[in-house]
Order: sequence, then C-alpha cells, then structure tokens
Amino acid sequence: MVATAATSAFFPIAQASSGKTSRMLGGSDNLDTRGIKSKFASSSSGGLQVKTNAQATPKINGTTVGLATPAEILKKEDETSYPPPRTFINQLPDWSVLLAAITTIFLAAEKQWTLIDWKPRRPDMLVDPFGLGRIVQDGLVFSQNFSIRSYEIGADQTASIETLMNHLQETALNHVKSAGLLGNGFGSTPEMSRKNLIWVVTKMQVLVDRYPAWGDVVQVDTWVGASGKNGMRRDWLIRDCKTGETITRATSVWVMMNKHTRRLSKMPEEVRGEIEPFFLDSAPILEDDGRKLPKLDDSTADYVRTGLTPRWNDLDVNQHVNNVKYIGWILESAPASILEAKELYSLTLEYRRECGRDNAIQSLTAVCDDVNSSGIECEHLLRLENGGEVVRGRTKWRPKQANNFSILNHVPAHGA
Repeated sequence: MVATAATSAFFPIAQASSGKTSRMLGGSDNLDTRGIKSKFASSSSGGLQVKTNAQATPKINGTTVGLATPAEILKKEDETSYPPPRTFINQLPDWSVLLAAITTIFLAAEKQWTLIDWKPRRPDMLVDPFGLGRIVQDGLVFSQNFSIRSYEIGADQTASIETLMNHLQETALNHVKSAGLLGNGFGSTPEMSRKNLIWVVTKMQVLVDRYPAWGDVVQVDTWVGASGKNGMRRDWLIRDCKTGETITRATSVWVMMNKHTRRLSKMPEEVRGEIEPFFLDSAPILEDDGRKLPKLDDSTADYVRTGLTPRWNDLDVNQHVNNVKYIGWILESAPASILEAKELYSLTLEYRRECGRDNAIQSLTAVCDDVNSSGIECEHLLRLENGGEVVRGRTKWRPKQANNFSILNHVPAHGA
C-alpha cells in the first residue's frame, strides 16, 4: 500500500482525474508529496497548479515507447536488489571443489605415511626423512638420521671425524629431550637442574669402519646404561641408511659435575630414579682398550704445537670448550705426512680437565712404531701452558681408500 501510494505521486493511475490529482498535490503549506517545500506555489490561490496528462505516451527520438507500470518497476527492483530465496538446493556446496580438496588431503597423507612408515620392501626410502629422531625398542633406543652436507666433508671427500662426533653428541641430547628428561641445563634432567649438576664425559672410544661421503644419509642409534655407581655409559651405532652397513661404533663414560664448584659429584638418588628406567642392560658396543695412555712431555713428543686458544664459538652453554673441539686440537700436532697419506679409524680419549675461554693449549703428538704392515699409531696430549693435563689420547691410522678421490675423475678439464 505505501509503495503504491508513493509511486502514484509520480506515475498517475489511469482512473484518476486531473482535478483529483491537482487537489492531492495542492495545499496551504506548499509541500510536495516528499515533504519538501515547493517553489511553484500560486500567489493568488495558494494551490499548486500541476498539469497532468495520464494518457500521454512518451516518445524518444520520435519513437513511441511504452511506460512501465509501478508493479513492473517494483518487480524489477525486487529481482535486482534481493538474492533468491534460501533453499536446500541452492545452499549445497560445489561438490567438484570439495572432492578436489579431499583428494589433495588424502594424497598428502599417503605420501607422508610412505616416508615415515618405512618397510624393508622400500630400502630406498628413509626411516626419518626430516631428521627429527624417534624412540624405538621399547623406549630404550633413540634413532635419528643425518644427511652429510657439503660443509661437513674434508679434503678426502668424506665426512670428517668431527662431523661424526657432532652427530653423536646431537643424538645424545635429542635422546634426553625425546624421553622427556630435559631440564633447564644442557642435557641435564630436571633433578640435575635443581641440584646444579651437569654431565661431563670422561672417556670416549670411536671405531670408524668407513666414512660417509657427501649426500650419504646415515642412521645414528644411541642408548645408555650404567657405568659403576656414579657413572653412565652411552653407546652409539652409525649405519648407512641405503645399505644398512655399520660404518661407526662408539662408546663413552659420563659423570656429573657441579656447574658452580666445577667439582665431580656422586649421582643423587633422585637423579638415578629419573634415568635408570632408560638404562639398557647390554655390554659396551666396543671393548675397552685397557692399555694405559701415557703422559707425554717435551722429551717424549715428536711434534709440539703451541699457542692454541679457544675461540668464543668453541664454548658450549656450560662455558667450557666442547669435547668435540679437542679432536681438532689433537690433530694440530699430527704430522702432515700422516694426515695426507693415512686415514684416522680409531680414537681413544681420556678427558682430565675442562678448558675455559682464557686458557692457552699445547698439543703434543708421538708417532709410535707401525702397529702392522701399513698402519700407524700415535699418542697425544693436550695440556695447559702451566702444565695441567686436559686430554690424553691415542689414534690409529690406515692407508686412505682410493675411492675417496673418485669424484675427482668427474671434474671436466678446462675447455671441455
């Protein structure tokens, strides 16, 4: 009704006479139908004189056109201004888009499952493609994969001994973290953190059967066991992911130290209760080399390197030199003839004292007689300039494998 009345003010209805229309628009207040004062008011009668012709047919460029009725105009406005009514049919989703999304999700899930759920029938797939590590064997063994990077290889085109040692250290820490035993300290359990205790390594033995090359993927397994009343033994096994071949074995002994007093500590019962459930009852992966490591001096050493000082990046979060850095210092005094022609395959280290950032280190090496027809054995000592022992060591060397340099044959000659 309101819409019809408003429309009739502009589009006269055919039955309405001109006089009735004039009376409807007239008035003493001189307002039009919208309430706006009209400037066409008559001065004599006060009425608005409106000339209407309801029967007139509009023309455009001389052509007669039809005039839409108010009902047609309202219908057209309704069709353009309002959406169609909501029904069950027009609210259904676009099934083609939904099907494509579901297919994409299932394909991604299948690919992820194929990568993680490795089976022997797919030896080319990686057990842990993202290097995140996982707990296996009833929660007693931690396993993690590493891809050998270009910056981890040395002049022999293979991973360095420091690279392998870093992998051992990384898996040890990730094992503690994955087991839920990581406190505020670097590898310390919650009880150790509360008692200001940290782990320090006292002995390390490493036996390398073969060094991985750039691009190889290795799997590192590690587990822990008891070592006496106050120590913990940690073993490692490194295998080639593609062939399953064992390439490195290592074992170590760790004890606790108070991080404030820097003195060794007995294992508190609270800490023992945390770690004993994760002990694996097994023999060490390497037999202990029972030979005593001798103390070298200037008269017994064949080579001496002085002036070695820790850099800031050599320190760990406990503010002492990381145990892996000692290996590089040991090799600083090894003769170039051995480094160039031989390959380190056995390493035994006994850690006697920690080294801080302000210490100066001397590296001593003695070359022993050949242990066999082609191998060489060396004895080592790292000491402070004041004479304090830091590390004693023994290394064994064998001839380098020729295939280490096979990649050089693929380098194109100039102008090729």
